[in-house]
Amino acid sequence: MSESTVRRWRDEVITLLAAQAPRLGRALKKVAKRGGEVVLIDGTLIRARRRAGKADRRNCSGKHRSHRLQLLALTDERGRLIWISAARPGHTHDNTAARHDHIAVHLRAVGLGALADLGFRGLDNDVLDPVIVTGYVAGRTHKFTAGQKEANRVLAVGRALVEHGFTHLKNWRILTKLCTDPARATHLLPPCSS
Repeated sequence: MSESTVRRWRDEVITLLAAQAPRLGRALKKVAKRGGEVVLIDGTLIRARRRAGKADRRNCSGKHRSHRLQLLALTDERGRLIWISAARPGHTHDNTAARHDHIAVHLRAVGLGALADLGFRGLDNDVLDPVIVTGYVAGRTHKFTAGQKEANRVLAVGRALVEHGFTHLKNWRILTKLCTDPARATHLLPPCSS
């Protein structure tokens, strides 16, 4: 049996399994139905093999100075992965990816809130009824008050579980350096919803 035949079969099986993964709206409805009130959202970068040509330049993450793919993940309050976004080029910002997936709209539709890091500031501009909660930022002229420090600390404690969810995801050896076509990376990451 040729190597190309085995590779084609592998790709077909991965595509079939990926089609069974829940969509964002369905995953959030499931959390709301179980009585959940909040989800945790974060973005991460996974290493990818550099491919030839100018088309792969967008996969280069300037922050990490290497070729990577950007993913968003939602976890429940316990840190279990419930949804993973499509793989995007490494230079994509968390906020841009969340806007592309209409995360704030989906959260509002099911009545859930989200805890997020500072990469998601400005995603939800509804001041009266925000669904995405981020921390406070100190500036040169604006120092933290005691209340803002405490709010950031509580948010960091609550968000620690999403980091554990990403750690669990990155334990898969296949994600240490993705050697497949970056377009197929999305199919490798079905959520671990239960």
